[in-house]
Amino acid sequence: MTGLVAASARASAPDDLTQVELVWIEKQTEHWIRFGRETREQILDRRRRILFFAPDAIFALVRWATNEHGTVLSRLDILRTVRRGEPCQTVPTVTPGGDILLRVNGWSKVERMLQHIDAIEAGRIDPVEVSHDHWRHVHNRLAAGETPRAYTMRRHRAFLLTRRTGA
Repeated sequence: MTGLVAASARASAPDDLTQVELVWIEKQTEHWIRFGRETREQILDRRRRILFFAPDAIFALVRWATNEHGTVLSRLDILRTVRRGEPCQTVPTVTPGGDILLRVNGWSKVERMLQHIDAIEAGRIDPVEVSHDHWRHVHNRLAAGETPRAYTMRRHRAFLLTRRTGA
């Protein structure tokens, strides 16, 4: 019956919203949103819910899973939601998918990213508002084993000014 609930939830969503199905089975499978502004939430049951995001929204999805042998998945994705018909990359639990700004695998990299996000928030910047290029920069630096640049208020103001002037 729960499959029917999920299917009807997907069918009732407007076409332009991105859906993210979250699962929380304590110490087994845990999916959560680290940051983002959903427009709607639908609770499927006590362990599952669907969040809906408007086009061009930014959010961070953390997925972790384990079995009797240990951790089998540690991943953090920062995604931009896409408009209807816009090309996108597929991401498990995200329908239709999104523009992947950053992807890290392995707990050590996920932990570094969570610390990076914490540092951005400590600087009183909402991670949703961070430049897309910064997330891509962080992805590339981590992939190369390098330390990414900090995202400071000065960088953020420069980004906001550039976005306002359309440069």
